[in-house]
Amino acid sequence: MWVYEKKLQYPVRVSKCDPRMAKLLIEQYGGADGELAAALRYMNQRYTIPDKIIGLLTDISTEEFAHLEMIATMVYKLTKDATVEQLKEAGMAPYYVNHDRALFYENAGGVPFTATYIQAKGDPIADLYEDIAAEEKARATYQWLIDMTDDVDIQDGLKFLREREVVHSLRFREAVEILKDEQGKKTVF
Repeated sequence: MWVYEKKLQYPVRVSKCDPRMAKLLIEQYGGADGELAAALRYMNQRYTIPDKIIGLLTDISTEEFAHLEMIATMVYKLTKDATVEQLKEAGMAPYYVNHDRALFYENAGGVPFTATYIQAKGDPIADLYEDIAAEEKARATYQWLIDMTDDVDIQDGLKFLREREVVHSLRFREAVEILKDEQGKKTVF
């Protein structure tokens, strides 16, 4: 059961209208290594993971949905005052034609979200290594997004998200070690 607080996990501030940055941020909204893919991957994997790790996957999945909400807020704030001309200049004309300013799950190149982004092998250790890789790819993407903007307010929110990816990666690494320890123990009935 979840309890939803009607506030963002971390405040999202934007200094200026910047549809070019919004177009790039869409990568973390609907891209292969974005927040939606991570949230769905972890929520799905929890059904075939040992009981000791279920809570971890549920917690991180839920937090990924909170990150999705932050990205959506950033994109909205970066585009809400943009003119159609500014959207065109930012390369968002196709997006605008299809969705206006509504958020849509796609990557920065305009490729729609697909369930093929959600990996699940059914082997707990393989799945956790996949999760570590996903968190590290998201961390790298956040760093590159930070590099693409001079808006210190956007950088602040992206730095928060980048650091949460590091924490998630560490937690998944700990989970791998817990499962490896369990594998080496004899089961006596």
